[in-house]
Amino acid sequence: MRTTTHKQHTRRHHHKTDEPKQKSVVPDRHGFQNPLVTRYASAEMVAIWSPLNRYSTWRHVWIALAEAQRELGLPIKTTQIRAMKRAASDIDFKAAARYEKQLRHDVMAHIHAFGDAAPAARGIIHLGATSMDVVDNADLILTRSALDLAIGRLAGVLRVLAGFCEKYADMPTLGFTHLQPAQLTTVGKRACLWLQDLVGDLEHLELLRKGLKCRGLRGATGTQASFLALLGSAAKVRKLENSFADKLDFADCYPICGQTYSRKIDVEILNVLASFAAGVQKMCNDIRLLAMLKEIDEPFEKKQVGSSAMPYKRNPMRCERATGLARYLISLSTSPLMTHAAQMFERTLDDSSNRRMVFPEAFLTADALAILLHNIFDGLVVYPATIAAHIKAELPFIATEDILMEAVARGGDRQELHERIRGHAQQAGEQVKKHGKPNDLIDRLKADPAFAGIKWSKVLEAKRYVGLAPQQTREYVRNHVRPLLKRHGTQRVGTVDLCV
Repeated sequence: MRTTTHKQHTRRHHHKTDEPKQKSVVPDRHGFQNPLVTRYASAEMVAIWSPLNRYSTWRHVWIALAEAQRELGLPIKTTQIRAMKRAASDIDFKAAARYEKQLRHDVMAHIHAFGDAAPAARGIIHLGATSMDVVDNADLILTRSALDLAIGRLAGVLRVLAGFCEKYADMPTLGFTHLQPAQLTTVGKRACLWLQDLVGDLEHLELLRKGLKCRGLRGATGTQASFLALLGSAAKVRKLENSFADKLDFADCYPICGQTYSRKIDVEILNVLASFAAGVQKMCNDIRLLAMLKEIDEPFEKKQVGSSAMPYKRNPMRCERATGLARYLISLSTSPLMTHAAQMFERTLDDSSNRRMVFPEAFLTADALAILLHNIFDGLVVYPATIAAHIKAELPFIATEDILMEAVARGGDRQELHERIRGHAQQAGEQVKKHGKPNDLIDRLKADPAFAGIKWSKVLEAKRYVGLAPQQTREYVRNHVRPLLKRHGTQRVGTVDLCV
């Protein structure tokens, strides 16, 4: 049966996924503040990685250990466990800092500080345990909370983007390959490319969350020797660990550990977050290019200033922020790889300092990216007239294959007609590129007797060239996205302060 205190702790530190709290940006004149905390990530994600949440989680791990040990007959009193529960969030950080300065060991410092807050339990806190029995299990609990929040955030992003894809599933737009005009697609189908990447990210996050396990109670080298000495049998050690994991709301433990759980698990988690970041950078770069073409803009508020020098500017600052943050998150993913590679035998301590920074910052950055994406997709501005003008400028070239086939069907020689179109196209291209004139290819072809009888209005209908893009978009949203979102309710993401 799970400990009541842990359930209360879970409720107290549960972080909603639907409404990130606004944060005022007030600089500290005398010290550095991490911009992820002060500017970009939500208060909910910051709270997960806060010192209070981290060290109170350590204390709940100690409580779960003591309760499980008492159930197996070790001399631990209910009054001692009650004392620990009362002091679970009563953390004297100054006292812990004084102890750590003396002991040069953070876990021992917090054991002493916990003992000061719960003196009746001082003698049984951390009984039989090693530091990683506490730290690794607590880190997995924090990671679990962060994954829950990230999954909720991303589901909200998918919901608003799916609506955009459906709304613009039929609107033709100029496609680009090699950054050169290519066959037409639709605005919704292009956005569906972004949507599919994000669906993959959500599915991978869900797999990570489902597969996350408890590190368990393994002792100094993963052999559980200390717990075997305390309890006297392997069966009791297994029962202790199962009870401990259950109290921390884990269904299972990793079957093999050294002093730590394998740092390869960290690699997998950061790889998924970095893959999400790479997709964010791609889609935000697409939007930045579309803004340059004046086809689509990110949201722009009524009093927002684009440039201090150029009043007319409408810079895509949200997408620019997202690409910068995505680049940072991608860079963080290299640290777990190097950390895992550097671990020797059962454990070396060079993982600790790195993980203190990398894990919180990775999740804070991912949180900021999800919030930005929701804000961007929820307010995208589409300019149909500009999109149509760009299609009109290129459609004569794109339509040449259909023109050729229709002319051949009317009895023309395919090779001769191909050469005629090629010549006219080169001359029209020269007018556009050298002289800045409109594309007059159709006028040239109309004047050529070889193409008499062509139904020009039909040939130049943009929807004729989008293929199955509308159907692909609607089918993907209906068959893949909506069923996925059905599992996540109707939460939305909200906003945080979006100053640069």
